[in-house]
Amino acid sequence: MECYLPLLRVLEDSSRANNQNPKLTISLSPTLLSLLNDQELKNRFPKWLKTRLNILKKVNKDQVDSANSLAENLSIQLSDWYACEGNLIKRFSNLLEADVIDILTCAATHGYLPLLRENTECVFAQLSTAVKEHIRFFGVNPQGIWLPECAYFEGLDKLMVANGLRYSILDGHGVLHAKPRPKYGIYAPICTKNGVAFFGRDSDSTLPVWSSKQGYPGDAKYREFHRDLGWDLPVEELREIGIEEPRPLGLKLNKVTAQNIPLKDKGFYQAEKANIQVKEHAKEYLLGRKLQFNNLYKAINQEPLLVAPFDAELFGHWWFEGPKFLSELFKQSVEQNIEFTKLNDVLKESPRIQLCEPCPSSWGQGGFHKYWLNESNSWLIPEWSNAGKSMVERCKNGVRNKLELRVLQQAGRELLLSQSSDWSFILKAGTTTELAKERIHRHLKRFWLLINSLDNEQELPQSKLIELEKEDCIFPLIHANDWKKYQNDLRIKQ
Repeated sequence: MECYLPLLRVLEDSSRANNQNPKLTISLSPTLLSLLNDQELKNRFPKWLKTRLNILKKVNKDQVDSANSLAENLSIQLSDWYACEGNLIKRFSNLLEADVIDILTCAATHGYLPLLRENTECVFAQLSTAVKEHIRFFGVNPQGIWLPECAYFEGLDKLMVANGLRYSILDGHGVLHAKPRPKYGIYAPICTKNGVAFFGRDSDSTLPVWSSKQGYPGDAKYREFHRDLGWDLPVEELREIGIEEPRPLGLKLNKVTAQNIPLKDKGFYQAEKANIQVKEHAKEYLLGRKLQFNNLYKAINQEPLLVAPFDAELFGHWWFEGPKFLSELFKQSVEQNIEFTKLNDVLKESPRIQLCEPCPSSWGQGGFHKYWLNESNSWLIPEWSNAGKSMVERCKNGVRNKLELRVLQQAGRELLLSQSSDWSFILKAGTTTELAKERIHRHLKRFWLLINSLDNEQELPQSKLIELEKEDCIFPLIHANDWKKYQNDLRIKQ
């Protein structure tokens, strides 16, 4: 919520301003939408915000000014939450209808699609399930998709088209190394022979905003992410609010101060100085893009398109001032004569797009698939492959009744949950590896329990099925059809 509540406020305020024309393409994944829609989480959120506000009232004297500015920010979030009754999805939908944003979907559980391609139906199910969820929440088919980690393989565009998905974004080299080489490089979209358009990420536009070392987020005046009251407060005080051990609370009262000093030496955050710096950085960024536009126009003899994609959590979570930076971009862009646009608008306004076949790639370390396929996580691939093959075979054989269909569809949920690229990422990063392993094994164990009950014709106790459906209740519209050859239907045998 550090991210989406501030982003929504910025987009709504900017769209109401007479002299601004905010445009943005944003991906809202099926899993994120499920969390935003979860009633239990929505019920707990205001209480959690109020707990944080109470903690800020008890800080030391030298922390008061920094705490008050943060409390003001949290109070605005709480007010916004109550004003929309916690329905953030509706606010995004309103912005979509107002033509302020374009909403992309993402693979159902952010599965790293090139590693699932051995069973093509598994890739199809990731896409199809995502499309169903998007329609459920927004009432319209998504036209575009954020491919997890911008990961592309040959033939993925066919599966995208089969699900009504007509455009996406790749890292720059995925477009630059396309065949044939694109005439305008990454500064115009390309289109495959199957009718899917791809946009290339421009690193010059992203680095100043993304990098904490070379970019704006690392400025000395900005809020320090890694110093948190949850680490600083005595354990006794944490236990008074129901927290048994030190952990991040999202309460950060210090500023970056300098890059190479210990966290204990970080000075206190001063909101006024940070706000002034945000305006200067927005101006600098826009002037840099204007210079880039002018130089590119001379080189390619047409208006260039600069695509700057970021993880949404950068704005407000990792970089506290990120939403204010966006707000300043919308305000200052008019005087700099720079226009924001949405990817679908670019395609509508582009009568001719060069036909090219993108290069297999990702935006991960090294530009390809190594981060998700290495000595720390490669053992996952045969696990996914065996489970995927079994799911496809089971769906091909059909089921005898509606109860068996429920079992099969729950097996699909467990398979999708096991395929999240987050698990591979965590195993490689070496952070919460035990959690990742536990989740992988849990979902695969449940998958095999469900599949074996069908294959062995030993009926699963209905109480067990209900237990699994209740605990892993994501994707209510899931259907086993998606693991068949996508041109066929799953038939219930009479």
